[in-house]
Amino acid sequence: MNRAAAQWIKHLRLQPHPEGGWYRETYRAAEAVPQAALPRRYRGPRAFSTAVYFLLAGREFSTFHRLHSDEMWHFYHGQPFLVVDLAPDGKVTEHRLGLHPGRGELPQLVIPRGHWFAARIASRRGFTLLGCTVAPGFDFADFEMADRRKLCEQFPRHKKLIKELTRAE
Repeated sequence: MNRAAAQWIKHLRLQPHPEGGWYRETYRAAEAVPQAALPRRYRGPRAFSTAVYFLLAGREFSTFHRLHSDEMWHFYHGQPFLVVDLAPDGKVTEHRLGLHPGRGELPQLVIPRGHWFAARIASRRGFTLLGCTVAPGFDFADFEMADRRKLCEQFPRHKKLIKELTRAE
C-alpha cells in the first residue's frame, strides 16, 4: 500500500469497510427522525445526518451497492476518483471527483437513493481521501451490497462493468 495512504489510515483511525476501502464515522447527529415520519423503506428511526471519511488505495474499489438515502461524496485529497452510478432504468453515468474542472472533475456529487453505485481511483495508483454524508443518516440496515449474478441478470448490457466492480461470490 502507498505510504501516504497508510499514514492517513493511521492518522484518521480508519477501519476496513465491507464494500471495500477504509472508513470511519466522524459525525452522527444527536437528533433523529422518528420512523413514523420517514418513508416506509426505513425500519426504524434515523439520525438527521451522518458523515464518514473514506479512503481507497491503489487497485482497491468500492463494490456496487445501494442505500435507502441519498449519499453526497466530497473529494479531499489524492488521485482523481471515479464513481459509477447505475440508475434503476439501466443508465450508467461515470462521475469524476477531483479538483481539476478542466478535466471534468467536481469536488462533490450526490448519488440518489436506490441507485447502484461503485467507485475506484481513476488511475488505480496512489490513493484518494474522501468524505461521505448521508441524510437521513446511514444505518447498515439501509445498505445493500450487490449480488454479482443478480445484478448481471438485471442489467445484462453492463455485465463487464458489473463484474469489474463486484466481488465474486
